[in-house]
Amino acid sequence: MPAKSQAQQKAAGAALSAKRGDTKVSQLKGASKSMYESMSPKELKDLAETKRKGKPEHKSH
Repeated sequence: MPAKSQAQQKAAGAALSAKRGDTKVSQLKGASKSMYESMSPKELKDLAETKRKGKPEHKSH
């Protein structure tokens, strides 16, 4: 599942980093914290690897 915005991609990258042990879980906030708790490393990797070109910074509702 590709990321729909750059912000979503960045949050997934932060959560994946914590899952791998590269950053502390206590440093996660907001979306990245909930992604860490609810998604598998493979799901996070798929979101984080999305190309940024052409993606909005934030998805409008």
